[in-house]
Amino acid sequence: MSRGSRMRRVNQILREVIADECAALKDPRIGFLTITDVDTAPDLRAATVFYSVLGDDEDVMETAAALESASPRIKTAIGETVRIKYLPELYFKVDPSIATGMMINNILAGLKKERDGDVADPE
Repeated sequence: MSRGSRMRRVNQILREVIADECAALKDPRIGFLTITDVDTAPDLRAATVFYSVLGDDEDVMETAAALESASPRIKTAIGETVRIKYLPELYFKVDPSIATGMMINNILAGLKKERDGDVADPE
């Protein structure tokens, strides 16, 4: 197994464990949360956990605070579930690809409206 495929597998396993543990959290500050990706450092000592939250900026901030406070519990779940050389330090970060995708969708919808408006207008 190559190093790249091994890291992809570690990232996927961590994402699954973290997503399961987050779903089990009873913290009311956590909004509609999706763990989208995990990027583990090659030395396995740190992992950036990317997530998306449905809601406004306040929901995002409250979820971020809840995830930070739940980090020890999530790390414990990783330690109990995954055989890994080091238990990585978790860093939570809002996934920028969701916002980027929504922005591109809005731009495309605006262009479509412009095009449809120009085609419908005979003048």
